[in-house]
Amino acid sequence: MSKRKPTHVSARRRPRLDGAPARAPRSDKGRAGGASGGASGGAIWLHGTHAVMAALANPARKLRRLLLSEEAERRGGPALEQALKQALERHPGLEVTRAAREEIERRLGAGAVHQGLALEVAPLSTGGLEPLLESLPAGRAVVVVLDQVTDPHNVGAILRSAAVFGAAAVVATERNSAPESGILAKSASGALEVVPYLQLPNLARALDALKANGFWVLGLASEEAATLQGANLPGADLPDRLALCLGAEGTGLRRLTRERCDFLLSLPAKGAFRDLNVSNAAAVALYELIGRHAATDP
Repeated sequence: MSKRKPTHVSARRRPRLDGAPARAPRSDKGRAGGASGGASGGAIWLHGTHAVMAALANPARKLRRLLLSEEAERRGGPALEQALKQALERHPGLEVTRAAREEIERRLGAGAVHQGLALEVAPLSTGGLEPLLESLPAGRAVVVVLDQVTDPHNVGAILRSAAVFGAAAVVATERNSAPESGILAKSASGALEVVPYLQLPNLARALDALKANGFWVLGLASEEAATLQGANLPGADLPDRLALCLGAEGTGLRRLTRERCDFLLSLPAKGAFRDLNVSNAAAVALYELIGRHAATDP
């Protein structure tokens, strides 16, 4: 297919999708958070086995203090012992404290499902969009773009799907989005340590930068008649580089985001009920764009 860079295509003038492909187409910030484990002046509290183990294994993560119960220590066994040994080699100042579950709950707040593990860390430094683009290898790449998705459970689940299917990054807005937090990391089940999560000040400019670097922008909109499956995008007709845009539930994609989409598509639905949770929609779309055709990649 044509290699020229995609141009801005409005919803009125976007390419035909009736079976034919369109032509021309992490610095430290933030004190320890409360129940949510959110950043507030320099640190966040991660909790839960997968989130904590992934953070201990992440060389880019700055570790400060680990609270673990006797039960968690027994359950973790040699895997936890080895992860902790390696983490202490990288961070000799890491404070490790055996603590009762009640003490951990007092630190995290009511309702946190911590499994006897809580880890105080500095937020990840992502470095911004330009370093990410420069680091991408040649070939297929998908970046997930979230337009004001604020629920940390949803964002964490999207990060998890992005890790499973091999998306290059998840991009969100600085404002009106879910910040890095204990809840987000728990929902991501370790994927926050694997997939870059970039929160940028201006989403429209980020999409412009992606387009300037050869990305086509695909927006999901449930009201669109053309579907991801029916558009013949996957396989040989799939552009090598795609930005998959998803909006907040209810409001969807904002106008400036829509105007930068080269394609606006919905997910195929058999009945009148068409709306999926945004994290479920992301998983389905990533499977269609990446997972189903991974075996065909060289």
